[in-house]
Amino acid sequence: MRELALDEFLFLREVTRVTPKITLPAPSTMHFYAGRHFADPRVYADASEFFADLTLIFRQEIDSLGKAGCPYVQLDEVAIAMLCDPRLRERAKGEGVDADKLIDLYIDATNQALAGRPPDMAAGVHVCRGNFKGRYLSEGGYEAVAERFFGDVNATHFLLEYDSMRAGDFAPLRFVPKDKGVVLGLISTKTPVLETSNALKRRIEEASRYVDLDRLAIGPQCGFASTVAGNPLTEADERAKLARAVEVAAAV
Repeated sequence: MRELALDEFLFLREVTRVTPKITLPAPSTMHFYAGRHFADPRVYADASEFFADLTLIFRQEIDSLGKAGCPYVQLDEVAIAMLCDPRLRERAKGEGVDADKLIDLYIDATNQALAGRPPDMAAGVHVCRGNFKGRYLSEGGYEAVAERFFGDVNATHFLLEYDSMRAGDFAPLRFVPKDKGVVLGLISTKTPVLETSNALKRRIEEASRYVDLDRLAIGPQCGFASTVAGNPLTEADERAKLARAVEVAAAV
């Protein structure tokens, strides 16, 4: 099998002096968007067989990255974020799909994908509601999935979208276990408007009511360019937002 991202890591480690991170789509990506047509039924009779093979590929990929010295892998999870949206949950119900069973399936697939990673490899799960050209796919707080998702996913930390009210409040963070961290995605990649230091500090203080400050970090809610189309920001806008994240982190 040819590795998917190993060449990216080998390049990245040569051109940076800071921690290199490799991001991969979460296993749910290969299932959720296709609905009932996720695979040829003559090959996979049900989703469990499909995910057994799919997560094996993930484990092999992460094993190859680990052997090459990759210290940090991130899985990008969109499906579970979309299943936080009451409208999408109702739509799924109308199509005969149990949203809660899907969430359990995706949590299990994530854990299978991350199983066997090196013990010193950080594993983050990024939750995103869409980031194409500054647009979004869904809205709704984490409450509907928080207890299962934060409690059951075997990651070291979560990178959570919190740049707008689409993500709800910080109360669901009460379910984050004491041994896991949270990167608060308070800085938007969807708009060039620069967040103020004071506003960011206030939001960090709010979040610290649910997660100890030493387990919190700050960052953008998503990457600046999820696709080749990018987002409506200039390079100068992006640099200013990253500088603001560093400034606020240092101050806090």
